[in-house]
Amino acid sequence: MAGLVICALGFAVAAYLTYDHFTGTAPLSCPDTGAINCLKVTTSSYSVIFGMPVAALGLIFFAVMAVLQLPRMWASPDRRVRGARMAWAVIGMGTAVWLVYAELFRINAICLYCTSVHVLTLLVFATTAIGTATTADAPED
Repeated sequence: MAGLVICALGFAVAAYLTYDHFTGTAPLSCPDTGAINCLKVTTSSYSVIFGMPVAALGLIFFAVMAVLQLPRMWASPDRRVRGARMAWAVIGMGTAVWLVYAELFRINAICLYCTSVHVLTLLVFATTAIGTATTADAPED
């Protein structure tokens, strides 16, 4: 259930950032000067990948991950479901690491909303990895 809650929170923040991207409004409660500058981050060239807003990709990530976090998916004996869930978590985490790198070393600014998505991605990755490890089938002798 923790994974579902994290996905819901991540989806909400990504939805807000997607709305912001398409409406061009400045993110709420985020300075637009200095090291913390949401506007600089969300309008940078790094805010779009293959023509798609990164925030919209976050929506897709959290929506797919939410499906993979459903209790019936965790109960599935199909190893492909377990593999897909873990692979999707790794893809999300890898993307978050790349975006943090871009913020710190390319854009030279941090977006608080983006950071919250990165933290939620880390949390869903961690809960997925721990859940996968603790529910793995015991090796047969």
